Amino acid sequence: MTDTLISLGVIFGQLSLLAFGGGNTILPEMQRQVVDVHHWMPASEFSALFALAQAAPGPNLMVVTLVGWHVAGWAGMLVASIAKFGPSSIVTILALHAWERFKDRPWRTIVQKALVPVTAGIVAASAMLIAQASDTTWIAWATTGVCAALAWRTRIHPLWLLAAGSLIGLTGFGQL
Repeated sequence: MTDTLISLGVIFGQLSLLAFGGGNTILPEMQRQVVDVHHWMPASEFSALFALAQAAPGPNLMVVTLVGWHVAGWAGMLVASIAKFGPSSIVTILALHAWERFKDRPWRTIVQKALVPVTAGIVAASAMLIAQASDTTWIAWATTGVCAALAWRTRIHPLWLLAAGSLIGLTGFGQL
């Protein structure tokens, strides 16, 4: 159990410092570590925990807490959460102070604009990873595609898209 807790702390501590551009940017590496490297759960279960975390109110990366709980109970939940949210919070506070000092510098605007496509690419990779792990039928792929297009092109609230996808899944349509 101690080795598992140490592994959780190391993995999520490292991921904490890599979550550049938002928490979802680390999903591919989190999934690789949890599923492929440590074999704590299959990809489908990781996707289910991610979906549950996204549907629940609270932090965007509640999946970290759920993974910790799944792997090592209360202690795992605590270790994973502190390891993920502690280091990045400290770095963010320090970076914000430094960033504020340079608010009038022209290079700051250039850096901010350059980071937008990098962040968008990392988030897109995360979305693709979750889709590949959870979409096992043609209807699941179609549902994901339609929901992604609607989320991108309309102002439909994501919970309506989640509800629609859930209803399609509950019907069993496309499972045959």
